Amino acid sequence: MKKLFVTLFLAVAAYGVNAQAPAAAAPPQAAPAAKDNKNAPKFKFQEETHDFGTIKEGPVAETTFEFKNTGKEPLIIQSASASCGCTTPEWPKEPILPGKKGKIVVHYNTQGRVGPFTKDIYIVSNAVSEKERYELHIKGTVQAAAAAPAPATPAK
Repeated sequence: MKKLFVTLFLAVAAYGVNAQAPAAAAPPQAAPAAKDNKNAPKFKFQEETHDFGTIKEGPVAETTFEFKNTGKEPLIIQSASASCGCTTPEWPKEPILPGKKGKIVVHYNTQGRVGPFTKDIYIVSNAVSEKERYELHIKGTVQAAAAAPAPATPAK
């Protein structure tokens, strides 16, 4: 019985060590760009941080980050992701030709998220940069929605 208990204990301990959750995934990394390529595509954003100020809880907040490809080759955005599931970016899937403009639209779900917030959006592309990826930011404060008035009770 003692051997059975020890064997069972060791099996459970070994399983517990291997069943640990994997480490949190790091944000996506861009493929190394040819930094010495003078013709490579380049981002030029009008703004990299958008401040919503104070907004009401409930509706989805939306902002648009506009950019221009200032390089000499087509700009291809491979992915855009956010630091939280409450934030969803939409990006152009087609190449942005040199000198042309594009937009990244970011939606922030305010429902149940009262208080200040700061979220990051990670852009992975073929653009030349000193950074691994481009980062855009949104911030603001969500104000609680007004509570619905209690229904009136009929007089008896």
